[in-house]
Amino acid sequence: QVGGFAWENCGDGRDPVVLQSLSVAPDPISIPGSLRVSAAASSSKTMASPLKAVLVVEKALGDLWIQLPCIDQLGSCTYNDICTILDNLIPPGTTCPEPLLTYGIPCHCPFKAGSYSLPASDFDLPDVELPAWMTNGNYRVRAAVSSGGEELACVKLAFSLQSQ
Repeated sequence: QVGGFAWENCGDGRDPVVLQSLSVAPDPISIPGSLRVSAAASSSKTMASPLKAVLVVEKALGDLWIQLPCIDQLGSCTYNDICTILDNLIPPGTTCPEPLLTYGIPCHCPFKAGSYSLPASDFDLPDVELPAWMTNGNYRVRAAVSSGGEELACVKLAFSLQSQ
């Protein structure tokens, strides 16, 4: 289906971290606006620093999908250690923001093996100045997380954005 929210694991069944469920509403996602997310994931091994994340972001242009470049840390970027990024966003020693805190979902490395579940929770999407190339449209994202060259997780997302 075109423009509908969809997700899938892309780790050929061998990745230790697997997304079990994910739902996002509304569809299309509205910026600014409220986003309701529920998700469940399981990990058979602890994920520790450095955790490399590689994002490939594509946007539909008619029938073509074009890969968006990495500009100001947005788009098809490689992040060498998301643990460091998390530490910069949420200083170590401070409590994780809600609703992560309530549901016991960690926001710092290492992420212990186990099952994590986020019941339907609302997040406010602020009216951020997105670059023109990141506004209305249909998107595909492939995110792969690895450590020491070993893939830990791989997820593909498809979604639509609608900005005011």
